[in-house]
Amino acid sequence: MPTLDSVGDDQDDASATSSPRRLSRRTLSLIIGAIIVLVVGGMVGDALAPTLVDQHPLWLIALNARNRNLVLVVNQVDAVPYYLVGTFRLLLSDPLFYILGYYYGDTATKWMERQAPTYGRFMRSAERWFGVAAYPLVFLAPNNYICLFAGAAGMSIPVFVALNVSGTIFRLWIIQVLGNIFDKPIDAVLGFIQDYRVPLLVLSVGLVAFTVWNERRQGESEISGLRHLEDELESEEAEPDE
Repeated sequence: MPTLDSVGDDQDDASATSSPRRLSRRTLSLIIGAIIVLVVGGMVGDALAPTLVDQHPLWLIALNARNRNLVLVVNQVDAVPYYLVGTFRLLLSDPLFYILGYYYGDTATKWMERQAPTYGRFMRSAERWFGVAAYPLVFLAPNNYICLFAGAAGMSIPVFVALNVSGTIFRLWIIQVLGNIFDKPIDAVLGFIQDYRVPLLVLSVGLVAFTVWNERRQGESEISGLRHLEDELESEEAEPDE
């Protein structure tokens, strides 16, 4: 994992020779459990999106605040709940992956690459870019693996929080601006969803179910992989260095 001199300047030189950081088993279990809850919530949001998008828009982004959901609901809710719920949901998983990266570094990064083989090449590219553009990446694209890289590189907590929060609010603002510009096309999409709600609901539930089944058929699903993460991290960290 590339190191960031600008990030690590405030750390003691002695920390490089100190014993590796570790989370207690209880804390690690709580973090992994929280991530699993968020993953399941995202799946529920995807499956029920045709029903929630216009009837309970805040519930939709509370479950899954992906960009397309934010675009569809931005003109249906007031600005204050939009920013409060959107910011809260988008930030929920970020500190969890930062902590995993901070305490388990390359071990956690390798685990994430195994869990997302489709994005493995992109993750490696992002990791290389992170070494030279850490701050812009955390501000503009604070996804799970970018947050994990930030922790593994030793980015200080105040810097990470400042970039992550400000970048998330900036993202929500950009979507709000786009929502105002493209309000008519968005209304047309919502009208289509209302007209064909039942078949779209069946389709979305079916797609989520198929995705989960296909992941299990090919190997470990995301949830199953998360359930085994605790043992993987501890077993790999326990192996003596060569």
